[in-house]
Amino acid sequence: MARGRKKTQKFKRANGTGCIKKLSGNRRKPYAALVTTGKEWNEEKLIYKQIQKVIGTFKTEQEAYLALEQYKMSPYDIDKVKITFSEVYNEWFKRHSLEIGSSNIRAITSAYDKIKPIHERQFTTITIIDLRDTINNAVDKNGKHVSAVMQGRIKSMFNLIYDYAVENEIVQVNLARQFHIKNYDKKVKRERKDKLPISPEHETMLWNNVDYGYIPMILIGIYTGFRPHELCVIERANVNLDGNYIIGGEKTEAGKDRYVPIHPKIKSLVEFYYNQSNGFEYLINAFDGQRGSSMTYDKYRGRFKNAFRHCNIDTTLYSPHCTRHTFITRAKEVRMDDEAIKLIVGHEFHGDVTAQVYDHADKRQYLQEQIRKIE
Repeated sequence: MARGRKKTQKFKRANGTGCIKKLSGNRRKPYAALVTTGKEWNEEKLIYKQIQKVIGTFKTEQEAYLALEQYKMSPYDIDKVKITFSEVYNEWFKRHSLEIGSSNIRAITSAYDKIKPIHERQFTTITIIDLRDTINNAVDKNGKHVSAVMQGRIKSMFNLIYDYAVENEIVQVNLARQFHIKNYDKKVKRERKDKLPISPEHETMLWNNVDYGYIPMILIGIYTGFRPHELCVIERANVNLDGNYIIGGEKTEAGKDRYVPIHPKIKSLVEFYYNQSNGFEYLINAFDGQRGSSMTYDKYRGRFKNAFRHCNIDTTLYSPHCTRHTFITRAKEVRMDDEAIKLIVGHEFHGDVTAQVYDHADKRQYLQEQIRKIE
């Protein structure tokens, strides 16, 4: 006896309890589950017409059927279920912004801008894992992962938004208050340490031991504002001792290949590395290393700690990033122009730029004059 084609299971529902429709086209979720939410009078046909709303689309007819059964057992506000995260945020922000200052408003909008992947997600479908991942993967406009402090701001924003969502019965539980950012306090403490400028007393101790290890590299970082990883990859060919400048920098458009004048205090240190690196690509090399001569951030970090240990300075006080913040702090203390600081360290400009920095030749002279303000 020949076997017939296997019949597709059909789910017959009682009138008024919803229906399932197969949507046209090639869709990932072709089955729509619709429920009846009321009736309206049709003047043309003189009959009542059912008002139906889609509660969701599904991959299979069975999934759509189960969704209708769940709705039947526990009806909910369909419009609230379909609302997106950005819609909840906008309604919450309208109310919350009336109670806080302008600085807090800027902090909130900045945090919101960092979580674009979740903006159009259906609010009720967001899970704790989604919230965690959103915080951990948040990036700035340059694609860099945000700081621990910004992660904390995002988490605080989630807490308040979900408070609002619970109050308005969009969700029943505040998922944001069900978890904490892992090692948050340690991350913030580490970032604060990274931004701590090296004290004048400790800098003097470094100068008193300038012949030891990679202390010259640390001092070059203090007087140039280069990031640690930028120091490691300064090309020897980009060091101009006669012109008294270095071309270097990475990370952002404002930071790439920037002109950095050589401060008189570190001229001899740059000359030392320049002579030592003859025949090599980079200015500073790890000739004492066991895995090649190239200097990496990890290699530098170890040598950085050894240098401070040699000077009897607490190695938990500073990180390699502190040299950059030391430069910025010293520059501000001597009232170096903000434009000059931004050009040297590679920060982006916002607003007008002083006319004297536009011309290429004048800009170099201008920066040479500005950096000499630091004694």
